[in-house]
Amino acid sequence: MAFFGIFGKEKKDRLDDGLQKTRENVFSRLSRAVVGKSKVDDEVLDELEEALISSDVGVETTLKIIERLEERVRRDKYIGTDELHNTLREEISLMLDEYKSEKLPDIENTKPYIILVVGVNGVGKTTTIGKLASRFKSVGKTVVLGAADTFRAAAVDQLKIWSQRAGVEIVEHGMGADPASVAYDTAIVAKSKNYDVAIIDTAGRLHNKVNLMNELSKIKRVIQKVIPDAPHEVLLILDASTGQNAFEQAKQFTAATDVNALALTKLDGTAKGGVVIGISDQFKVPVKYIGIGEKIDDLQVFNASEFVDSLFKNK
Repeated sequence: MAFFGIFGKEKKDRLDDGLQKTRENVFSRLSRAVVGKSKVDDEVLDELEEALISSDVGVETTLKIIERLEERVRRDKYIGTDELHNTLREEISLMLDEYKSEKLPDIENTKPYIILVVGVNGVGKTTTIGKLASRFKSVGKTVVLGAADTFRAAAVDQLKIWSQRAGVEIVEHGMGADPASVAYDTAIVAKSKNYDVAIIDTAGRLHNKVNLMNELSKIKRVIQKVIPDAPHEVLLILDASTGQNAFEQAKQFTAATDVNALALTKLDGTAKGGVVIGISDQFKVPVKYIGIGEKIDDLQVFNASEFVDSLFKNK
C-alpha cells in the first residue's frame, strides 16, 4: 500500500501539529527533570517514567523503555542529558519497528481485499471507514461497503452518507438485520463484481464479550464461505484521547477476534499520543492508520519513523 504511505510536506506538518500536545506533555516534564544535571540519574529516569505514563504509553511499555535506558546507562557508563532525547528516540523507534503493517496481506495481489472493521461506538469507526473508502477510490480502487453494524440506525445511515460522498456501493439491510447476513452479501457483491476492496462495519458492543466473540466469529465464518482466506484485515479502531480506556478496548477486541491492524483516531486533540506506542507494544499488533484531524487527508497511514520524528521535533 505504498500509494497510501507517501508523506508530502503538508501531511508531515499536520502530523507535527497533531502531536503537539503529546510532545509538550512529555518534553516539558523531561526538560524540568534535566535542568542543572549533566548526566542521566535515577531522578531523571523517575521523571521520564512519570511523563511517559501520563502520556498513556502504559505502565508495562514505560517500564520496558526505562529498563532499556538503564541498560544503556550501565553499558555506556555515562549518558549525558543531551544524549537522552536521542537515546529515547532510538528505543521508541526500535519498539515500533517490531510490529509493522507490512506483515499484512498485499492488497495489490489480493482481490477482493476484505477489511473487517471493529471498535466501540464513538471512536470514529464509521468516519474512518468513509475516509478509507474515499482514499481507496481516489487511487483508482473499486470499493464496496458493508453496513453490518445493524444495532444502531445511525450507523447504517452514516455509512450510507459516506458511501454517497465517496461514490462507492454499499450493501445494507437496515437496522435490526442479521449482521452476518449483511457481511455475507457484501462478500458476494465484492467477489461477483470483482471489487478491489470490501470494508465491512460491525457492531461495537462490549457489555457481553461472549456475544461479541460469537457474533464476530459468525461473521468471519460466513465471509469465508465466499472467500476462504478472508477477512484479510481485521482493523480495530481506537480513540487515542481515551487513554487507558483504549487499552481496555484493545484487550477485549483482541480476545474476541484476530485483530491484525490498528487505527488510532483523534490524536490531534490529546496529550495522550503515547497510547500509539503502548498499545502496539502490548498487543503485538501494528498501527496502520492514525487520525490527526477532521479532513479526509487527516487519516494517514502510520509511518513509525515519521511519527517518532514528529514526537521529537525540535528536540
